[in-house]
Amino acid sequence: MAVDSLSPDWEFDRFDDGSQKIHTEVQLKSYEKFLEEYAAQLQGIEEALDDSIGDVWDFTLDPIALKLIPYEQSSLLELIKTENKVLNKVITVYAALCCEVKKLKYEAETKFYNGLLYYGEGVSDTSVVEGESQIQMGRFISFLQELSCFVSRCFEVVVNMVHQLAALYNSNKTATKIIESTGVHFQTVYEHLGELLAVLITLDEIMENHTTLKEHWKMYKRLLKSVHHNPAKFAIPEEKLKPFEKLILKLEGQLLDSMIFQIVLLRLSMQACVEQRFDNAGEGVSVSKNSAFAEEFFYNIRTIFVNVESKLDIKNRTHNHDMFIAGEPSEIDQRDKYAGVCCLFVLHFHIFRTVDKKVYKSLLDVCKKVPAVTLTANIVWFPDTFLINKVPAAAKLMDKKSIQSIRSNRDTFLQQKAQMLIKDMQSYYIFVTSWMMKMESILSKEPKPDKLSEDLSNRCNTFVQGILYAYSISTIIKTTMNMYMSMQRPMTKTSLKALCRMIELLKAVEHTFHRRSLVVADSVSHITQQLQTQALASISTAKKRVISDKKYSEQRLDVLSALVLAENTLNGPSTKERRLVVSLALSVGTQMKTFKDEELLPLQLVMKKLDLISELRERVKVQCDCSFLYWHRTVFPIYLDDVYENAVDAARIHYMFSALRDCVPTMLYAKHMESCDQLLACYDTEIMEILNLYLLDKLCKEIEKDLRLSVHTHLKLDDRNPFKVGMKDLAHFFSLKPVRFFNRFIDIKVYVTHYLDKTFYNLTTVALHDWATYSEMRNLATQRYGLFMTEAHLPSQTLEQIFIEKTSNNKHLNTINIRHIANSIRTHGTGIMNTTVNFTYQFLRKKFYIFSQFMYDEHIKSRLIKDIRFFRETKDQTDQKYPFDRAEKFNRGIRKLGLTPDGQSYLDQYRQLISQIGNAMGYVRMIRSGGLHCCSSAIRFVPDLEDIVNFEELVKEEGLSEETQKAASQLDCVLSDLTSNSAEGTEYFKMLVGVFAPEFRSAKNMHLRNFYMIVPPLTVNFVEHSISCKEKLNKKNKEGATFTDDGFAMGVAYILKLLDQYQEFDSLHWFQAVREKYKKEMVKEQNVQSTSQDEKLMQTMNLTQKRLDVYLQEFELLYFSLSSARIFFRADKTAAEETQEKKDREDVTKGGAGSSTVEGSPGDPSAK
Repeated sequence: MAVDSLSPDWEFDRFDDGSQKIHTEVQLKSYEKFLEEYAAQLQGIEEALDDSIGDVWDFTLDPIALKLIPYEQSSLLELIKTENKVLNKVITVYAALCCEVKKLKYEAETKFYNGLLYYGEGVSDTSVVEGESQIQMGRFISFLQELSCFVSRCFEVVVNMVHQLAALYNSNKTATKIIESTGVHFQTVYEHLGELLAVLITLDEIMENHTTLKEHWKMYKRLLKSVHHNPAKFAIPEEKLKPFEKLILKLEGQLLDSMIFQIVLLRLSMQACVEQRFDNAGEGVSVSKNSAFAEEFFYNIRTIFVNVESKLDIKNRTHNHDMFIAGEPSEIDQRDKYAGVCCLFVLHFHIFRTVDKKVYKSLLDVCKKVPAVTLTANIVWFPDTFLINKVPAAAKLMDKKSIQSIRSNRDTFLQQKAQMLIKDMQSYYIFVTSWMMKMESILSKEPKPDKLSEDLSNRCNTFVQGILYAYSISTIIKTTMNMYMSMQRPMTKTSLKALCRMIELLKAVEHTFHRRSLVVADSVSHITQQLQTQALASISTAKKRVISDKKYSEQRLDVLSALVLAENTLNGPSTKERRLVVSLALSVGTQMKTFKDEELLPLQLVMKKLDLISELRERVKVQCDCSFLYWHRTVFPIYLDDVYENAVDAARIHYMFSALRDCVPTMLYAKHMESCDQLLACYDTEIMEILNLYLLDKLCKEIEKDLRLSVHTHLKLDDRNPFKVGMKDLAHFFSLKPVRFFNRFIDIKVYVTHYLDKTFYNLTTVALHDWATYSEMRNLATQRYGLFMTEAHLPSQTLEQIFIEKTSNNKHLNTINIRHIANSIRTHGTGIMNTTVNFTYQFLRKKFYIFSQFMYDEHIKSRLIKDIRFFRETKDQTDQKYPFDRAEKFNRGIRKLGLTPDGQSYLDQYRQLISQIGNAMGYVRMIRSGGLHCCSSAIRFVPDLEDIVNFEELVKEEGLSEETQKAASQLDCVLSDLTSNSAEGTEYFKMLVGVFAPEFRSAKNMHLRNFYMIVPPLTVNFVEHSISCKEKLNKKNKEGATFTDDGFAMGVAYILKLLDQYQEFDSLHWFQAVREKYKKEMVKEQNVQSTSQDEKLMQTMNLTQKRLDVYLQEFELLYFSLSSARIFFRADKTAAEETQEKKDREDVTKGGAGSSTVEGSPGDPSAK
């Protein structure tokens, strides 16, 4: 913006001193370096995240799709422009009708076929609620109404196409000719008409085979009848009901009776429609009596049929590796065209009421080679049945035996197919793998400039060959599986496994195209240009030939105009609209022998290739689509058994899951449920259950069994000689990449590892003495299968809380544990628990009084204040750690205040006081554990704690005696108490904290705030006392000997919680200071030992070293005990945080239920 506002005078003064160029180069170099570094980083990330590095991301993780299909930006009117206005109109009309047919066909294939097919799916027979069928049909009515409109539209298009063709080929000599139609054959238009009629018979076949839809329709009509008799009950106005009933009748007549194809009978019957609709005098179009049109119609049927029949010879094609005949693509969509030809033949018969017996017989003869055609998904169409039913006049002329033989041929075909399946699969396995290698080799080579044309031709042929393989394999799979299902014949497991292998090959073709999609995308644009150039050269030659002939005629002008149109249209992107216009233009342009025979065939071949290459990605997707597997998903368990038995080929499971994922897009069109997500969830659950049952769980069990037998080989449980019993290497499953299905990744290795971890952990908890065996099995799993498992970290023995008598005159010390408490509660009732806790509360009150007096003592208080001040002043110099020497000095200094007769200092007595407080808290915890143990033992007879029946209500319903009712009421109370107690129990710790904490933290007890500073001297005192007691165990006089005292740690943790001083104590970093002190002394002793040679000194040093080890170990044990004890009091929360949490919980309770809350005493346990 600044440059624009500068004055023009300044522009004259500008000069180039070269500085700008230098600056630009520097910036460019800097940017180039940045890009190189960034690319290196991205490659590093890619290598870290993915095992297989390629040009394309994983097929299962396709966030961005690469679409190669070109889209037409111009309208047909803009494309079809020549100086011949009449020809323009003719081509425009037929092109528009053909485009309309394609749109209708696409809509039928995506929306209507799938909507009808999936009706009733996703609901299991056992879980169907009464009325659910009517609800589904109610949701489906709007879809049927849309289908009705669609069928009506198809009907209008069929009528229009017939009228437009009849208008061009008019036998009425008085009528003006639109263009000279002799020698002009718009075969493309007839093919499109056949496609549209095939759509209608597909809809018919779906309706015919859909028993669920018909049953639900009957039930819905019954419901409607009930509504009709009593509309007020259903709150439906009568004036709305009648139109709806009419609509239902219309839908039934048009759609549900499988009469869609009989459109030609006044939308239901072909004959009536012919008589009333096709002949329309008002429009001046003669159809049924138009001999020229009848002849042209039949000529096109015959021409299309001859092309189709020549390509349908599939007997030798399967084992023919050269799938090109003189470079011409073999069968690609001939079966669909065959269905279209049959429809055209029937339409011709009903319009003109003539039948050519020879063509009719030829059409039926094809049924011997192609007994059935898969129209969509699992819908099979039998052409012989169709032709016999729709052209009964011709059927009567046929020999009954020949018709019978055609029908019996179906079983023969299936038997032959079953015998050939293995051979077919092996042949295609070789073909497809060699084709994949060819693809890799061709696409990985850089094209040479001098051989560019040859290279592009090779690529084109290879791409087309891949589509042909896909089509052939897909046809075999669909025809075989659908015929077996339609004819209800059993299929052998061998045949089924062969078909599954062919499904894998089909997906392998698709994955190959995807894997090389970047190179394919680059090649496609060049190949289409090359093919267009070849076509243009051929058309140009023909055009010159026409121009050179000086004889003028309207027909020659039409030919020239058509060639010019074809030429102009080919000069642009290879869109489907342009290819259609070229095809129509050549229908006019090839008359009058403008092309020689040796020129016309190559041109037709080029146009076929252009059609395939221009829609390469879409063709591959359609041919490799395995959505039909939804209707044959019963084969999945057998397939998984085969994968399990042949673990070497485990990686092929990726292809099968890719095929199963193809069903998902078609399910999105289901309209009978509230949401298609329900159908998807049902399908997802079903497939995952089968996978778990037939593969994952079997694999887990087999791996576990193998590990067990390997560890227990010394027991000689069975013969494990691989030469006798065979051997399966299941490790192949664990090298697989995760399998994608819906929104989850199935990682077989992780699944099995988790199963083994869970099993080994659970079994170790049951029998702790087996921990070593399971540890060995874990190591073996890592070595043999590469499974890295988690250590259980379970103790080798059980842990239990026990109180031990301090001293006794007997040889034994008495103990009390959780089981004793539980037995006592079972004997005396739960009342003793509250009594015990009340007694503990009174006991603690007395002890805390003494505790407070000690802290209030001037000697103690002054020393603590002095230490606190000292730490605050010197903590920066001491690395935030309280000095050990200071605590030791405090411990010794207290002894100067005086000793008791048995030699104890005030600090010793204070330590004992804290230990007694801690032991009291430990006892309370054991009481609670005992209570829970007792309740859980009693409640174990109740089958389901979440669903306990009310016995009192049941007894009342049965009308039993009053005593029984009282007993039942008592039982309900007992069960209620046991359930609540076993679920959570009373939190006595929280009660005892809640009772004393407010008093401890009040302003009148400020002297207690110094407690955290006395903890270090107390720990020093405790460690000295603990070591002294343990040493007495080895002496004869064992008075005062003990080996454990956890009460002190519990007492310190409890008091710190009451005073909310966890953070203050942690700020001292006391135990870190202790570790540093002892480690320094140890290093010092080791240095002295290394330099000294005196034996006596060495002995002294060793004793000192041992003493230091003992002291450090005792401090560590105390640290662990204190850390564990702090967990009971939620040491992670300060008092302020706990208050806020409690307040938030109360707010939620008030806002959630809207009920009033009752405030309890400070000691009441707060709800969890």
